[in-house]
Amino acid sequence: MTANEMPPMATPRVAAGALFFDGEGRVLLVRPSYKKHWEIPGGYVEPGESPRAACMREIREELALTPALGPMLVVDWAPAEHEGDKLLFIFNGGSLAPEQERDIRFADGEITEWRYVSAESLEQHSPPRLARRIRTAIAALSDGMSAYAEHGSAI
Repeated sequence: MTANEMPPMATPRVAAGALFFDGEGRVLLVRPSYKKHWEIPGGYVEPGESPRAACMREIREELALTPALGPMLVVDWAPAEHEGDKLLFIFNGGSLAPEQERDIRFADGEITEWRYVSAESLEQHSPPRLARRIRTAIAALSDGMSAYAEHGSAI
């Protein structure tokens, strides 16, 4: 089969982020300067970069932290209108110690603030499907497993 005979293949955008928790189990969210809603720390994967490496790079760039990421909690098939197909990975960032919280700096100016948010309050800060994705990741962490999701909901 030649290249011209190959069937079309998906070429999704790939992004990766991490969940960080405080002692009360709340999730760290960041406010990007270019969005109206809050996000988890992370961003798009660059060509030749793994999702895990991209997540670590983005956290260094956004928060000036060098995390020791735990396992992947969820991979989410989440195509978006006007953006096309997307695969989104969430890794376990664990709990941040008070000294790590004090070390947070908005290194690249992309983030304007951060805060911890309870799972019940996620929709007040983020789009519904991000809230679903975060809850799916929290459930996966609680179950000691990773999860596959579509549009934020576990399948």
